[in-house]
Amino acid sequence: MTLDSPLLLAAGLLVTAALAWAAVVSARRRRAVLAAAGVAVRGGRRAYLGTGLTIAGVGVLAVATAGPAAMVPVPRTAGTVVLAIDVSNSMAADDVAPTRLAAAQRAARAFVAAQPDSVDIGVVAFERRGLTTARPDPDHSLALKAIDRLKPTGGTSLGPAILASLSAITGRQVTLGRDGAAPDIGYWPSATVVLFSDGQNGGGDVEPAAAAAQRAGVHVHTVGVGTTAGAAVKVDGYRLQTSLDEETLTLIARTTGGAYHPASDAARLDGIAGTIDLRLTVSDEPLPLAGGLIGLALALLATGAALTMLRSGRVI
Repeated sequence: MTLDSPLLLAAGLLVTAALAWAAVVSARRRRAVLAAAGVAVRGGRRAYLGTGLTIAGVGVLAVATAGPAAMVPVPRTAGTVVLAIDVSNSMAADDVAPTRLAAAQRAARAFVAAQPDSVDIGVVAFERRGLTTARPDPDHSLALKAIDRLKPTGGTSLGPAILASLSAITGRQVTLGRDGAAPDIGYWPSATVVLFSDGQNGGGDVEPAAAAAQRAGVHVHTVGVGTTAGAAVKVDGYRLQTSLDEETLTLIARTTGGAYHPASDAARLDGIAGTIDLRLTVSDEPLPLAGGLIGLALALLATGAALTMLRSGRVI
């Protein structure tokens, strides 16, 4: 337990002790006077119950004025979340209305709006490479502005997307070794990546990048934007057929301890914020006790006064 004002507590307890001492002295003198007059003292200790409760109320009130608080463990959502959003040309497909990218942007904005201030949010846009467009920050308006600026361009490479997300989390460039080995970037158990993509991957470095995230303790939740039936998009004058690759997105999520969330239509994307579990941390936070103690003190004082009045016909 902690106290805001230990000096107030000390002063209050001294006053309480002084009242208790005065009550004892007064009771002894009263008994001595009655005994000298030949009057028998009745009631014993019960006769002084009201006075005792009153003094106890003063003591509890003294503790309350000192501002006591108990430290209790409180679970809360906290840490760092990086939203990695696919901006490749395939995200211009309209099998999810109005387009895959527009639907992903709307879902990402809803996700940001649902997060408490205790979560730092960053944004990574990726096509053939990943680019941090907003570093993790408790000011969520920065993430929202970065999401609004996204436009479709280029191809897709999920490996660099994961590595760019890890770079945003750690604050330093994260790359694979020459042999494709996952780098040692430390352990980041409070960090999460939410990756929005159709899964169309143009690179072969997905598995080592996912292994790097897994080694760092970073969960990657993948959100599949698109349909397995797919749709055609026009790129450089050519019409290309593109469809959702659930297998790759599921592999990434499973490797890193995250989950794959299929979102084949706008309605499912709009509800994605409530389906992604972020990290819960437990921190000790102060729970003020003054209110409860004041209530207890008032009850003791009122009871003590009532008993004193019943016994002697006066409050003191």
